[in-house]
Amino acid sequence: MAVGCAVVLLLVAGIWIALANTSHRAIPRSARAYSTTRLDELLAQLGYLPLTWTPSAGQTVPADNDAAGQLAAAYHAPKGQFTWQSGYPTELRRFWRDGTADGLILQGAVMAFEQQHGLTVDGIAGPRVWHGLLRAVAAHDVNKVGYTYAIASEGDPETLTIWHNGHQVLQTVADTGIPASPTTIGTSPVYLRHYYQDMKGTNPNGTPYSSPAYFISYFRGNLAVHWYPRASYGFPQSLGCVELPWSAAKTAWQYLSYGTLVTVQPGSQTPSTSPVDPAT
Repeated sequence: MAVGCAVVLLLVAGIWIALANTSHRAIPRSARAYSTTRLDELLAQLGYLPLTWTPSAGQTVPADNDAAGQLAAAYHAPKGQFTWQSGYPTELRRFWRDGTADGLILQGAVMAFEQQHGLTVDGIAGPRVWHGLLRAVAAHDVNKVGYTYAIASEGDPETLTIWHNGHQVLQTVADTGIPASPTTIGTSPVYLRHYYQDMKGTNPNGTPYSSPAYFISYFRGNLAVHWYPRASYGFPQSLGCVELPWSAAKTAWQYLSYGTLVTVQPGSQTPSTSPVDPAT
């Protein structure tokens, strides 16, 4: 270990381990050595994924309250199979990267776990996430809000559709961004929520705006799903956000929890100026 590097002792499921550099943007050596496959398995077990996991025949899986066994499995994951839960659209499967850390489904699941356990919501499975995860497994502390996925389609009319725990729970007309301020095409997770906010910014003509909004779920930079009053919906009117009628926004907000993946899908009303997220 380099001279001057801070050392932190972390209690993981009853076992103390030493960690170096606990910055949330630089995962410590000990945390990096943990198995991403095991991370997937445990998040599936706790209900944070749209998949279930079963061990392969002959694999030894530690009991939930076996602290030493769970820690060993965190480094050397038992083999098994993931199975998709029914009812979700096929688009969601593009974001699953079994055993790797770059999948959006995994990032969103980590964010959901972090929010429910009082951790910084950054989608990074660092030592504090692993500590909390192993404690949650031992306590059978499962996901309390279920799994949600949403698609904002820029077809005609524009719509927002939400699936929750394998069932479609909402489909409503929606608005996305005008050509001068289009909505980014792609997928990203909900990272911030507000019941109410006075949303402020700059119009395309350079003038400032200040608009009250309710039921706000931010999913990409300053883009959010939220209520905004319009005479009608279903076509580009916003400055990039996904706007909904009041009753639909109220329902959507119940489901768009932290880590929920929101896909903005191109359609017949997508402006030619719309940026595209190359990663999704």
